[in-house]
Amino acid sequence: MNANQFLKAIAQLQGWRECAFLLALAERSFPNYALFADAVGLKTGGKMRQMLDLGWDMLQKDVAESAIPQLLAKLETLSPDVEAYDAYGVYPAFDFCQLLEQALLNRLNPAKHRATEASQMATGTVMSFVEVSEGEGLDEDELVRLLDQHPLMKEDKAFQRDLVLALKRQRTPTEQFVERLQADAANEGVSNLGISLSE
Repeated sequence: MNANQFLKAIAQLQGWRECAFLLALAERSFPNYALFADAVGLKTGGKMRQMLDLGWDMLQKDVAESAIPQLLAKLETLSPDVEAYDAYGVYPAFDFCQLLEQALLNRLNPAKHRATEASQMATGTVMSFVEVSEGEGLDEDELVRLLDQHPLMKEDKAFQRDLVLALKRQRTPTEQFVERLQADAANEGVSNLGISLSE
C-alpha cells in the first residue's frame, strides 16, 4: 500500500470503522498522557483510562447521544493546558486528548470525516518528538532523512496501515475483533513515541 493508496483508504473509512480507527490512534498514544500526568502530579491518568475504555465500549453498545457532550466536557477538564507547563511532555499528552475527542465527536456527528486529520495528527506527534529529541542542529535535508529512516516513524506508518487494512477487511465490530484491535493498539503499554507505562 503506497502513500496515495493509504490516504485514499483512510478517506474511505466511515461509521464504526472510522470510530475504531480514531480510538486505536488514541489508544496507541495513551501512555504519553498517563506518563505526563504522573510526572507532573496530576491524578487524572485513571479517569482518562476510564474514558478511553468507554470510547471502546461505544463500538459495541449504543450510547445515548446525550451522554457524549458530558464525556466531551469531562475530557476538557482532564486535558492539560499546554501554556501551563514547561515540559515537552504536555504536547504529546494534549495530542492524545485531541484524538480521543475526535473519536467521541465521531459518535456525535458521524457524517463529518475525521480520520485523515487524526492520522496526520498522530504522525505529527511522532515527528515533533523525533525532531526535538534528535533533530537539533540538523539542516532541512538531514532532518528529512532522519524522519524518513527513523524507527518510530516507520512503526507509526506500519501501525496505521495495518489498522486500515484490518478495518477494511472486517464486516462488523465483533467483540473479538474490537478486543484484538484494542490490544494491538495498546502495544503492551508502549506508545507511538516508544515510551512505556511500565518503565
